[in-house]
Amino acid sequence: MKLTFWGATRQVTGSMFLLETEDQYRILIDCGADMDKKAALNGNGQDEESPKSVAGFFPFEASSINVVLLTHAHMDHSGNLPNLYREGYEGQILCTDPTYSLTNLLLQDAASLNHRRLNEMGKSKKQKVRKKMASLQKDLFLEKQVRESMDNVVPIQYNRKFRLGDSIDVTFVPAGHLLGAAHIVINVYENGEKKSLCFSGDIGRKNYPLLGDPEPIPQVDYLICESTYGNRLHINSETPEAMLADVIKRTCIDIPGRLIIPSFSVGRTQALLYTLNRLYTEQGFPPIKVFSDSPLALESTKVYQKNLRLLNKEAKAYQEENESLFDFVNFEYLESSKASREVSNYNQPCIIISSSGMVQGGRVEQHVAANISNPYCTILIIGYCAEGTLGWRLLNGQPTISIKDKEEPVLAKVERTDVFSGHGDRDDLVRFVKHQSPEKLKKVFLVHGEFTSMSAFQQTLADEGFTNVEIPTKGQTYEL
Repeated sequence: MKLTFWGATRQVTGSMFLLETEDQYRILIDCGADMDKKAALNGNGQDEESPKSVAGFFPFEASSINVVLLTHAHMDHSGNLPNLYREGYEGQILCTDPTYSLTNLLLQDAASLNHRRLNEMGKSKKQKVRKKMASLQKDLFLEKQVRESMDNVVPIQYNRKFRLGDSIDVTFVPAGHLLGAAHIVINVYENGEKKSLCFSGDIGRKNYPLLGDPEPIPQVDYLICESTYGNRLHINSETPEAMLADVIKRTCIDIPGRLIIPSFSVGRTQALLYTLNRLYTEQGFPPIKVFSDSPLALESTKVYQKNLRLLNKEAKAYQEENESLFDFVNFEYLESSKASREVSNYNQPCIIISSSGMVQGGRVEQHVAANISNPYCTILIIGYCAEGTLGWRLLNGQPTISIKDKEEPVLAKVERTDVFSGHGDRDDLVRFVKHQSPEKLKKVFLVHGEFTSMSAFQQTLADEGFTNVEIPTKGQTYEL
């Protein structure tokens, strides 16, 4: 049996791993977009949820793959699925039902952006632009490829073995991180011997809003483990409710100000809305207007509401008592672009939640542009911002910011918190690995992290008794 690492090697993007059995059965685990490559194509960083371009190149024959297993919906794990079908793949995608729903929304959103971009480039009379468009058409998927991908999804229940054949079975184990996210455990039977692997996907945190805690996995022979936070702990230790209560009091109650929260539309926005709902209901906050400005967030929230059975006990109890997780007094979705623009004229204290989380593209740019020089505005960054993005520049304290080709002084306050991060930190990752016996675990492979994070986590695991830890390079193959 062979395992080849085709993505998320020494970087936090592009998860893609190829497992080949002795009888030539080929399993692709995740098929993510390489966000670093995408950023290079576009000249800037992009929201992980809605890329404007996706590389269409595969280092293997797409038609040779027998099945795809998908850990969760985020684009750095799912974003190349349409291109896989475009290049000849004809098999199925196995994932949980919520992952199917959220992946469909994200890929359709990306396809719509791709279509819009190609149309805009097609209207240009510049030969250079039209030549670039012809090149990008090879890499950009559209709605047709998304439909073809989603028509081949087979939903899998958590913690139920699914047989891929006489010699392979897979189990999806709840991973936290995002609705529907899973660790994938694979058992392969070869020559009378069972070999077991686990692909962690992205590991969630304990006590995260809405989601259950990551579940432990059974003993395996090989563990492919993410390491995004392998060298650090979460900075903020307070609860999401306490953090938000403090920020809202300072920015919208003590002064008649405006709070803008750039947020990814899938996962983060739902956690925010649920937390705000609880604040207003349980702590008696004044009914400050809350706007959610993302059509994708609206559709994603419907998926969360539909999958109540998969949420944590606290969320289920809250739903039963209050009849809604996400709807509360003075809350409004902004569905149209016109409604989004008109919020600038709202002159009362308010909270605006809008994508993208990196403040790069999306409607949030117009809200930041309209308020960046407003000293009564606070911009709360709640997630990772890639270098070069507008969010990254704000966090680095630039005195002026160029938005839409206009240089503006930064008079708004900029704050940051990681209480809504969906990734487990170093201690969470160690806890996940320590469910395994160091004596029985043959090897740990570290993926989905910067090399500095992986190296630090490798040493941390060594201190815990896990000495056989590898950091693969892209394209590296291991005989298991």
